[in-house]
Amino acid sequence: MPEFTLKIRRYDPESGRPAYWQQFTTDLAPERSVLDAILKVRDEEDGSLAIRCSCRAAICGSCGVRVNGRSALACNTKLSTASERARAGGLNTDATPDGTIVVEPMGNMPVLKDLVVDMDAVHWKKVQRVVPWLLPEGDPPEREYVVDPDTMMDVTQSMACIHCGVCVSACLSMEVDPEFIGPAALAKAYRFVGDPRDAFHEDRLRDLAEDPHGLYDCTHCFACVEVCPKGVAPMNQIMRLRRRATQDYEVKDANNGYGHEKAFTGLIEKYGTLFEAQLLPRSFGEGSLVKGQTKPAAVKQLVDSLPTAFRGLARGKVTPRKALTHPKLPDQDQVRRIFREIEDQDERVELNMYIVGESDEAGAADREPAMGDSGAER
Repeated sequence: MPEFTLKIRRYDPESGRPAYWQQFTTDLAPERSVLDAILKVRDEEDGSLAIRCSCRAAICGSCGVRVNGRSALACNTKLSTASERARAGGLNTDATPDGTIVVEPMGNMPVLKDLVVDMDAVHWKKVQRVVPWLLPEGDPPEREYVVDPDTMMDVTQSMACIHCGVCVSACLSMEVDPEFIGPAALAKAYRFVGDPRDAFHEDRLRDLAEDPHGLYDCTHCFACVEVCPKGVAPMNQIMRLRRRATQDYEVKDANNGYGHEKAFTGLIEKYGTLFEAQLLPRSFGEGSLVKGQTKPAAVKQLVDSLPTAFRGLARGKVTPRKALTHPKLPDQDQVRRIFREIEDQDERVELNMYIVGESDEAGAADREPAMGDSGAER
């Protein structure tokens, strides 16, 4: 039986001792999980080792940890895989030539003891923030709300969330701004924004768009998409919320999310590449360069941004010529054709990549990607 070395971060607030590392060696089959190894250590070597777990089958979402710097479910991570990644190293951690598996508590949440974090203080608090229940209009029906199954397909991906908090642990935006609502809560928000039975779609979207720590605080780092054990792809749900807010309800928020989207897409349609000198004023002007230079609120924001612009000029990131002129792509008419073709569609279709398409060979050409892939817009 092969041996695996676990390096576990220990912390007991009652002891008054700061956090420290403790190393254990255990023999288990390579296909067994990191959780199995931790529980074996607890049973045979140190009964004080704390970890939260229940189902051991990636269903309950209780055993979230960081394995070699990567947020994951301990029960869903094989010892062989974790050891191989440890040897290879990567962006999240330094390589350990001997394959030592480093286990520590999830990030962005207070540690209660060893590998147990306070989910109530961060994760569940933020989920409650998005009003995670249905708000139908009028009196309830005598029996139940009858909904066409096809209309519910759009929310199946967000419904698959098991609230393990792994995406919250990996979120880089929350490291910078702990007040950010976060990927799990916003994915939960889309579950109701996409539900046809809910009567407050616009109110939910306006609330999240106006919050400075809401929709537009996500930086598209894809970390939550990479670590999610159930293929929920929280960042994609955030992008869906943004599309609903800007395109369906035209929520012109104080965070300039609406203006930034209009500015970005407008510049790409016109030039083919991003004209950065115009992006900021257009964003402040709801997509319009004229409004961005004349609207009082936009002018104030531009003035506040001048120090950043001057630093860009001083360091050569922007030159006066590039700030005034921007070349168009040689085939820019093809880019505009793509824009027109998409915008002439009667409706926007959100592809739910969590649902597998037809299984017959005739429908293979139109089949959606396999379960677990992220959502996209057609």
